[in-house]
Amino acid sequence: MSRFTLYDLATTIDARAAATGEGSYTRKLLDKGAEHCAKKFGEEAVETVIAAVENDRDHLIAEGADLMFHFLVLLKSRGVKLEDVEAALGQRTTMSGLEEKAARKRD
Repeated sequence: MSRFTLYDLATTIDARAAATGEGSYTRKLLDKGAEHCAKKFGEEAVETVIAAVENDRDHLIAEGADLMFHFLVLLKSRGVKLEDVEAALGQRTTMSGLEEKAARKRD
């Protein structure tokens, strides 16, 4: 059995975004616009934080999955690909996190 990846999820989101009709939650989110997608992502982020603070492992896993789904839908709503985010992360690996944060403040 192969491992499910974020790329698999992004591919599923792409396919569902192309769907028509009322059968796709992804399509419904995208039809409501990027601002709605951003709000849903924010809600999921808060729920993920709460699960982490409560030290509820199963809830954290479930909310983490929701968070990743809604993040990828948000990216899709703005025409950003997972590869774009990966490229930004890749650029950051050339320096420490503290150096990278300091460099962002200067920009």
